[in-house]
Amino acid sequence: MYDQPRPDRPTPAMTFDQMLERVRYEGAYPTRERAEEAVRTVLAALGRQVTGDERVDLAQCLPVEAALTLTAQIPDTEQLTGWGFVKDLAARTGVSPAIARWDTGAVLATVTALAGPDLLARVLQRLPDDYALLFGQAQLLRPQRAAA
Repeated sequence: MYDQPRPDRPTPAMTFDQMLERVRYEGAYPTRERAEEAVRTVLAALGRQVTGDERVDLAQCLPVEAALTLTAQIPDTEQLTGWGFVKDLAARTGVSPAIARWDTGAVLATVTALAGPDLLARVLQRLPDDYALLFGQAQLLRPQRAAA
């Protein structure tokens, strides 16, 4: 499967520098470098979870540098829950789960704005239910089938 950014991709809504400034603002990070570290670690973790057309389409919405970080990851064979995503990110980066959750929220708020509601809905359908909260979205419950 070829999921690197396509050469005929449309121009993203913002440059990588603009994305970093937005994440810096969202996360109240003291430096641009700290915001960039958050972007790279969260997008790498997200790249291990998102697959298929949603992965490719999400990469298309991002600035090239961010898209390459997302798509450079080999998807995990087992999807993590939202909390599992945060704990895995904390373990990989050596920070507390609270900091990992903060970084996730700052980065995914910007990803949400870039992806738009339709693509975000598709991405969230492919992920476990509790990811919506990580993207700053209301957690909608899927209808449960009645036991027969």
